Amino acid sequence: MLPQHCVLCAAQSGASGLCAPCLANMPQLGQLRCPCCALPTPQGERCGGCLQHPPGFDSTIAAWAYDWPLDRLIPAYKYGAELALAKPLAEGLILNAKSAPRPDLLLAMPLHPTRLQERGFNQSQLLADLLAKALRVPVRYDVVERIKLTPPQASLPRDARRTAIRQAFRVREAVSGMHIALVDDVMTTGASLDELAKTLKQAGASRIDCWVIARTTN
Repeated sequence: MLPQHCVLCAAQSGASGLCAPCLANMPQLGQLRCPCCALPTPQGERCGGCLQHPPGFDSTIAAWAYDWPLDRLIPAYKYGAELALAKPLAEGLILNAKSAPRPDLLLAMPLHPTRLQERGFNQSQLLADLLAKALRVPVRYDVVERIKLTPPQASLPRDARRTAIRQAFRVREAVSGMHIALVDDVMTTGASLDELAKTLKQAGASRIDCWVIARTTN
């Protein structure tokens, strides 16, 4: 295998897409965070948002905080079709998820067919494929679908995101009693992941975890 070069500094990085110094300098979330949504909290307690409005998911693993350079790398991957970034982005999540309870199934955040046609790929599906291979967890492509075309969540005010995403998903296959991990790139308000988790819970899933590359902290 030919040595790779770090996507940030171009130094040789062995089999990884990020060299060790750049990996060590990625924006960290810290250990004290809400166990449900991974938002930093003073004592690692559940945050006020999750206490007041419990989401459909049960826990969140986030590899990094959504700060520089991820606020450049993830948009380049997602909107600029820089597909080579999938592997280095997934590596941090793989490291964090290794010690987590293994789910029965990985599911990527689905795209509406119109959005998939526009973009040409599902960025979360590529990440889920890498996670499934590294962690030896099954991944499926046909369990859920997005049936409502919504504006990009990033373009909406925080309060409008939950309204826009309501009833956006449909479960197509049996999930009763299953522990499922949902894979996505960034958790901001968590509205999309919350709605998808609730849809899966209504279909009988027993536990839903969110596995994301980055979490916003404000």
